[in-house]
Amino acid sequence: MICIKNGLLHTMEEETPWVGDILTDNGKIIKIQENIEAGEADQVIDASGLHVYPGFVEAHCHIGLDGYAVGYEGHDYCELNDYSTPQLRAIDGINPMDECFLHAAKAGVTCVGTGPGSADALGGTFVAVKTWGKRVESMIVKDPVAMKCAFGENPKNCYQTKGITSRMTTAAVIRQALFKAKQYKEKLEAAGGDPLKKPEFDLKSQSLIPVLERTIPLKAHAHQANDIFTALRIAREFHVDITLEHVTEGHLIADELIKEHVPMAVGPTLTHATKFELQNKSFTTPGILSKAGGQVSIITDAPVIPIEYLPLCAGLAAKAGMEPYEALKAITINPAKHLGIADRVGSLAQGKDADIVITDGNPLSVETQVKYVFINGDLIHRA
Repeated sequence: MICIKNGLLHTMEEETPWVGDILTDNGKIIKIQENIEAGEADQVIDASGLHVYPGFVEAHCHIGLDGYAVGYEGHDYCELNDYSTPQLRAIDGINPMDECFLHAAKAGVTCVGTGPGSADALGGTFVAVKTWGKRVESMIVKDPVAMKCAFGENPKNCYQTKGITSRMTTAAVIRQALFKAKQYKEKLEAAGGDPLKKPEFDLKSQSLIPVLERTIPLKAHAHQANDIFTALRIAREFHVDITLEHVTEGHLIADELIKEHVPMAVGPTLTHATKFELQNKSFTTPGILSKAGGQVSIITDAPVIPIEYLPLCAGLAAKAGMEPYEALKAITINPAKHLGIADRVGSLAQGKDADIVITDGNPLSVETQVKYVFINGDLIHRA
């Protein structure tokens, strides 16, 4: 049992911070209010003059699968022999010993959505994990959280001699897989409990059933405006849920995107525009989408941007016009909602996981130091 006393609490449940205490036990926040009696606590931390936040959340990255790679070894985030691999699961490739997890944890990034990259039209499932642990099973918050799909340049570039040379083909590959999974599901349902009537087992189609049942969304890699609209078009055709990832040209089509009411994860922006489809990259994008009424998360796409710079990316978005509170939401409660785990992380509230970050200032400022980090109520970093 740990009691954090006298901190300025940024709960992300309300906009105005207030001075109060937090009591945690068995990995959960059990009380958050003014003047908690700390008599039974095993440890008391005086946070007077310090700021207390929920652990930061990254909605889209590849840590654990794309770490300190040297050539072939370390590359576990994309399957390059098949452009449609919905049967792949991030948990089977994650290396908890990847140094990126430690970097994230020390910086206060306590939970991430990580998974396959964007080489494949369908890449497999993402998982939400805490950034502290030795075994992936003990780190999982939710598995799966989404089915990765990709539009635009990456599938074309990776498979231009193996079957994909146009955006039309990428869209057709995704449609074909969803049509096949739909037929497979219908045959399974028609067979009832009769094993003799069931179709031959198909792991790819089986893996897409949660998407068709809207248990998990498609997680659509799309930078360019036309790719964003293709992703939305396919989702509407099959009546499935979708989240938009990267949304680089989102500021150019904000009026249209707001009509769709879909979560948007924007980034990585702290990089050079290394591809044609990134030519309109801008730190103004999160703020424009947020002001239009969108649910916006800010992402590093780590290791594209080192994950410890997630708060810095939010700070740069604020510098470019995003409301500071919205920028904080974009690395806390919004990504938690984006990943479908807001019941556990993303804000400071009774019953939620005790993922807590204590700083000496605003984390959107580059001078701010992270003083304490708790994950599941365990103190894993102290400056």
